[in-house]
Amino acid sequence: MRRKPPALLFVLPNLFTVSSIFCGFYAIVTSMDGSGPDRFYRAAVAILFAVVFDCADGRVARMTKTQSDFGVQLDSLADVISFGLAPALLVYEWALRSLGPAGIAICFIYATCGALRLARFNVMTQDQSESPAYFTGLPIPVAAASIVSLVLAHYRIGGGNLGNQPVMAVVMLLLSMLMVSSIHYRTFKKLPQHRLTMAFVLFLAMLVVVAAWKTGFSLMLVSLCAAFIALGLAEELILQVRRLGVHSYRGLEEEADDEEDEEDTIRDSQV
Repeated sequence: MRRKPPALLFVLPNLFTVSSIFCGFYAIVTSMDGSGPDRFYRAAVAILFAVVFDCADGRVARMTKTQSDFGVQLDSLADVISFGLAPALLVYEWALRSLGPAGIAICFIYATCGALRLARFNVMTQDQSESPAYFTGLPIPVAAASIVSLVLAHYRIGGGNLGNQPVMAVVMLLLSMLMVSSIHYRTFKKLPQHRLTMAFVLFLAMLVVVAAWKTGFSLMLVSLCAAFIALGLAEELILQVRRLGVHSYRGLEEEADDEEDEEDTIRDSQV
C-alpha cells in the first residue's frame, strides 16, 4: 500500500505557484509606477522569473507526488495574472499607450486570448491521466516569454527608448491568434529515452550556452522563442500537406472505383 505524502508537502508546489503570482503582480505594479524607463526592464525580468517558477511548480508536484486539482486550478489562475495581464500591461505602458483606445484593445485581446487558451487547456486535459505530447495552441508562458525577450533585447540595444508601436501591435495580435489557434506545439515531455535523443538535447544545450555568450541572453531568448513558434508552424504545415495528400489519394481511389463500376454497369447492360 502506497503511503500518502505528508499534508505539508502539498504546500511546496503551491509556494512556487504563489511566487509566480507575486512576480506577475510585481511586474504590473512596476510597469505602471512611472518611475522611468528602467521599470520596463525590471517588469520584464519579473515576468521571466514567473516563467521559471511556473516551470518548477509542476515538476516539484510530480517529484513529490503531490499533484492535485487545486494545484492545477491555482496554476491556471496564476498564469492569467503573470502571463496574461502582466505582459499586456507591460506592452501597453512600454509601446502602445500613445495609441489610445487601439492600444487598450490590442492588449485586451492578448489578455483575453490568454485566458481562453488556459480555459481550453483545462477542459481538454481534465480527463487525461497522462501529460499530452502536444499543446493545442501556443502555450501562454511562451507567449509571455516572447514579449519579455523583445523588451529585454530592446533595452540592451536601445537603452531606455520606448518600444516600436507597429511591431509590438503586430506581435501582440499574432501571439493572441496563435494562443487560440489549433496549431500543435510539442511539450517535449515524451522524448524517446535513447542515446541519440540525449546527444541532441546536450548539443542543443551547448548551442544555447554559446548563443548566450556570443549574443547576450536577451537575443538568445528571442531566438529560442522564435524557433519554438516556427517549429510548431512548420510541423502544422507539414501535417496539413500530408493530410491533403491522403485526401487527394483517397479521392483518386474513389474516382477509379466509380469508373470501374460504370464500366461494369455498361458491360452488364450490353450482355
